[in-house]
Amino acid sequence: MILDWLADSYLWTKSLHVISVIAWMAGLFYLPRLFVHHTEQTTPGTEMDGVFQMMERKLLKLIMNPSMIATWLFGLALVLTPGIVDWGSVWPYTKGAGVVAMTWFHMWLAARRKDFIAGDFRLTGRTYRIMNELPTVLMILIVFSVILRF
Repeated sequence: MILDWLADSYLWTKSLHVISVIAWMAGLFYLPRLFVHHTEQTTPGTEMDGVFQMMERKLLKLIMNPSMIATWLFGLALVLTPGIVDWGSVWPYTKGAGVVAMTWFHMWLAARRKDFIAGDFRLTGRTYRIMNELPTVLMILIVFSVILRF
């Protein structure tokens, strides 16, 4: 019964999954850039520090967390939809690994936000710039996995 419902709502689920992924990726690209400027242009306890913390908190709590959860929920619904995933192929596993790594990156960013709250500015703007490349690499892996189905 639930599998029939998943099959009937496949295109809706897929659409909502893509929308969720786009919102999540926007945050994953933007938050590290905020961290670069937060690190390089402010000091702990200043008014600008507070502005950056507010922006980072809202981005994480209002956009990134809900979109990550929605991405996972709609993605799991797609996985459970009959006939969508060929478990004999490699692509579901590479996509899954990419999504788990993307989730780790999200959690890493959330932990760095807590560092700023604590006044810990130990990581450099360069570190955040380098880490900002990770979601791009993971996105490429995930998209190629799903589209090319290697």
